[in-house]
Amino acid sequence: MDDNTIKFMVPDDSKEEMKIILSSVYHALSEKGYNPINQIVGYILSEDPTYITNYNNARSLICKIDRDELLQELVRHYLFD
Repeated sequence: MDDNTIKFMVPDDSKEEMKIILSSVYHALSEKGYNPINQIVGYILSEDPTYITNYNNARSLICKIDRDELLQELVRHYLFD
């Protein structure tokens, strides 16, 4: 059994792409009258894409983001920005 800590590294270009995708998904959910924060959190926790509307291709966009990388960036942003 390996007891080493795993270190996640998100490339800088992925960070920008995640930001663009997350913003697009947020706006699509808002335009359809959903609470975008609740819907995105539901998706992150469950990985169930039906939390995200198909409107403006938002569902397929959010599925392009690796959930672990997204969580890492959200926590980093919350703590250090």
